[in-house]
Amino acid sequence: MRTFRVAVVGTGGIAEAAHVPAIRAAGERAKLVTAVDTDPARLAVFQEKTGIAVAYQSLKSMLRTEKPDLVQVCTPPSTHADIAVACLEAGSWVLLEKPPALSLAEYDRITAAEGEGGPYASVVFQHRFGSGARHARRLIGSGALGRPLVALCHTTWFRDQSYFDVPWRGKWSTEGGGPTMGHGIHQIDLLLALLGEWTEVRAMAGRLDRTMETEDVSMAIVRFAGGAMASIVNSVLSPREESYLRVDLTDATVEVTHLYGYHNTDWRYTPAPHVTDEALISSWSEVAEDVGSSHSAQLPFILDAMERGERPPLSGAEGREALELITALYRSAFTGAPVTRAQLQPSDVFYHRMNGGVKL
Repeated sequence: MRTFRVAVVGTGGIAEAAHVPAIRAAGERAKLVTAVDTDPARLAVFQEKTGIAVAYQSLKSMLRTEKPDLVQVCTPPSTHADIAVACLEAGSWVLLEKPPALSLAEYDRITAAEGEGGPYASVVFQHRFGSGARHARRLIGSGALGRPLVALCHTTWFRDQSYFDVPWRGKWSTEGGGPTMGHGIHQIDLLLALLGEWTEVRAMAGRLDRTMETEDVSMAIVRFAGGAMASIVNSVLSPREESYLRVDLTDATVEVTHLYGYHNTDWRYTPAPHVTDEALISSWSEVAEDVGSSHSAQLPFILDAMERGERPPLSGAEGREALELITALYRSAFTGAPVTRAQLQPSDVFYHRMNGGVKL
């Protein structure tokens, strides 16, 4: 089994808290060999904590000298597209923190730089990879729980004003959006993993309490191709924080309640009144392993794809899904009109800017 040489670009909190542990958890399959950061002091601290012998302030120099197999991008969103394209053109695979880009236009620019058989760029949407979500997706996809009808997707978190006083946060030009883009995107992606393709979005967004350019609350109603309807709430104003996803099907309700990550015990299955087979009901909660949702859960899937020279999960069209739904949400919120997938074309201003150039 090959050992892949990994570089981290951006050595802030998410790199240290999530990406480095994921690389370590991969064992001999991945080795952290270098890092890049424009802040020399922060880079030096990162080197000391990780034991990296060589680090860079220049991405171009790192790519030319180190030629890493995989680059994990942990920088602010406005830098993602340029970094990803540079890495792909240098022959390195890419794993992008969320949101992957500021717009569909930027995301499509990234995928245009991919090669046949690799390198590819994938997005960190770790909630798809916990054993609980993979099990629920299999059950729903197989029809074992009946037909999906109603869903709730809530990311109700709390961030005070100081959080948004960081220069790049809360701005359309640097973060791409508010809690819809920077926080709720994870739960939105998990909703899409369970329910599939959407067809129509109706939404509202507002800035109710925080001082920033973007929204601090958004709400949407989404119709899916299979007929199900979902309600999505994204907030950074909620003192009791919760990440909650619920799908009501004809034979059962599936729920997961957590904050930043779940385990199997966070998932619940409630049978409909007409479902009385206790053995069947019990089987819904039987999962052979307990893998929590985390970067460590997702990275092996990326490495597997690299071994095979295949497109990894959450790259290409699949990695675009959450960004596409969020674009539709913002478009509906700003125009006051329902949005369909067909409207999100390069000729539309929201394809290029999440706010369509309009102030909230």
